[in-house]
Amino acid sequence: MTGRARLLLFDLDGTLVDSAPDIAIAVDAALAAQGRPSIGLEAVRGYIGNGASRLIHRALTGTRDGDAEPAVFDAVYASFLELYQARLFVDSQVYPGVETVLRTMVDAGWTLGVVTNKPERFTRPLLEAAGLAGSFAVVLSGDSLPRKKPDPMPLVHAAAEVGAALAQTVLIGDSVTDIEAARLAGVAAICVSYGYAGGIDLTALIDVRIIDEMQELPAVIAEIGRSQRFVPDSTGVDIK
Repeated sequence: MTGRARLLLFDLDGTLVDSAPDIAIAVDAALAAQGRPSIGLEAVRGYIGNGASRLIHRALTGTRDGDAEPAVFDAVYASFLELYQARLFVDSQVYPGVETVLRTMVDAGWTLGVVTNKPERFTRPLLEAAGLAGSFAVVLSGDSLPRKKPDPMPLVHAAAEVGAALAQTVLIGDSVTDIEAARLAGVAAICVSYGYAGGIDLTALIDVRIIDEMQELPAVIAEIGRSQRFVPDSTGVDIK
């Protein structure tokens, strides 16, 4: 049986919006305020994905899992939050094709959501500034629930909030964090190749479909629908 996907959940940073330029400026300014050397845009691109606090720990330690000295971390983190709040969408850009694909899905009756590890104080303002907020029926941030990706809780919660079955849900992201969350939640995963993968070769991972641009998404969802036999829905784009 072929069917229709009910819910598409999107990661935000590195999937819908290239937000690294503004994040990097805020990180470097926060580091400089505490007499620390800047790390630059490319390093920040590699550190994004597990929330703002982990980003600052990585910026201070130069490692993905290290923890900075608490007093230093607290000062840099507080400074970063203020600096980034002031420039959420200055040099950032919506990735090509995103607006068209989202509009197409919404017009066709699909339910869309955002599940990000970005703090809630930044998520909705960024979506508004980028002109994307109106596309989404559910938005969950890294501090909306007790746990964030790669824990499956946000995906399960988002599906329940809009009344979608996990078997009819697809997560579109850009990192292993997204892939692991999808795996644990039992939903299909699609990864964009242009985001913030932290230096990991996503093409080497099994059971993950990779797209190079957002315009490829409808065709890949159609392929997933044929292979996984999504339960038919009364609305949506026919993916036979």
